[in-house]
Amino acid sequence: MGNFRSLIDGVYNLLLGLGVTARRLPKPAVTLQYPKERWEMPERSRGIVVLLSDKETGELNCTGCLLCEKACPTGAITIEREKNEQKKWYARSFTVDNTICCFCGLCEEACNFAAIKMATMYEFSVYNQSELIYDINRLQELGRDVPYTPRPKKKPAAKVTEGGEADKAGEAEPEAEE
Repeated sequence: MGNFRSLIDGVYNLLLGLGVTARRLPKPAVTLQYPKERWEMPERSRGIVVLLSDKETGELNCTGCLLCEKACPTGAITIEREKNEQKKWYARSFTVDNTICCFCGLCEEACNFAAIKMATMYEFSVYNQSELIYDINRLQELGRDVPYTPRPKKKPAAKVTEGGEADKAGEAEPEAEE
């Protein structure tokens, strides 16, 4: 009786599969011929990590604040920073190890300066794993053609003097005393 039951189940599954095939057969194929045709990635898909530069000056937007390095759950981002002549931080070295990156996008969310983005590029297969560790120059090169909207720079709030008056900017309100 068990063999008869398994025979009936097999025939039923065969007919079910042939039915799906018969319904799909007259419709056009959805297969892409990969090297010639490429999949269009959705806008918010998370691909490779890139560094963004100012379109006018070509300077990196990265200020070396280390927020993306701290936000990375796998520790794939390594930043070494220094101060320049104007006493401002800048990233001397910026390395992303794509062999351990989980492409979560937390680094992009943590960045306050529109300096890092998850690009929609996806063709990065290599034979040698060490080629997947990108330095600051490679990351900047990959990010040159990535579209982004620069964040508007916030003006610092005016300082409030002891008399309760705002500095020259006149933007800050005096704090209310309790």
